[in-house]
Amino acid sequence: TPNTHAIAIDGSFDDCQNMVKAMFAHHNFRDTVHLSAVNSINWGRIMAQVVYYFTAAASLGAPGRAVSFTVPTGNFGDIYAGFVARQMGLPIEKLVIATNENDILCRAVKRGRYEMQAVKATITPSMDIQISSNFERLLFDASGRQATVVTALMSGLQQSSAYTLPEKLQKFISGQFMAGSATEPETREMMHRMQTKNGYLPDPHTAVALHVAQKHLTGDAAMVTLSTAHPCKFPDTVKNATGIDPILPVWAGGLLEATEKYEVLPNDQTAVESFILSETGLK
Repeated sequence: TPNTHAIAIDGSFDDCQNMVKAMFAHHNFRDTVHLSAVNSINWGRIMAQVVYYFTAAASLGAPGRAVSFTVPTGNFGDIYAGFVARQMGLPIEKLVIATNENDILCRAVKRGRYEMQAVKATITPSMDIQISSNFERLLFDASGRQATVVTALMSGLQQSSAYTLPEKLQKFISGQFMAGSATEPETREMMHRMQTKNGYLPDPHTAVALHVAQKHLTGDAAMVTLSTAHPCKFPDTVKNATGIDPILPVWAGGLLEATEKYEVLPNDQTAVESFILSETGLK
């Protein structure tokens, strides 16, 4: 539509998210354009996600029966909503973080060190992230809501691309979460297996979670694996893994034949702000 503008940044997801956060900190710009966010930077997104943990658990017998969840994640928003649900009293036995080969969250939970590495482009791009914004929220909870502790850790991340979790925080986080990862071959194999044996066609992110979930099937709790995207969003990956061309939902018919329109901008906050001001007529 004429009032919608897609922007591509010459950079990574982390570059884009850092820029959005910097725009929120640029108060004059923020207030001029009435800036908002619909990803999990916005607490409202987390609140909405909490609901389906309760819905899924109740449908499986909660609160009389504990339920476990495995969540494919990169920005830590969806599984943080599961943590919030547990804090609200939902009997969750296990919360399992599922990541791809960009496994910074998995390493942080298992080793107590959050250490950035080069981002590898994968078939599960929503997990190709190094700075998970909602992990910062978890640090706040784990530290007993001590903002100074979180500030010190995030400063370390900015200065040296890493921080080591204090013992108290590591104990809290490892007590709340389990974690695992899947390689690209493991992801493709799971997609193929689910289609051939179960008649279910998962997107690659869901396949990552299914691979990790099967390694945590102990205890009596039912394991719910969250599915985060329609397979038609990744047609080439799905076809390569399963031989099937995923069919678009009826409401999205013709979408792939439509002309894709977007503006490519440099990885520069000023340039992006200038573009937004210009297109909104506020410049």
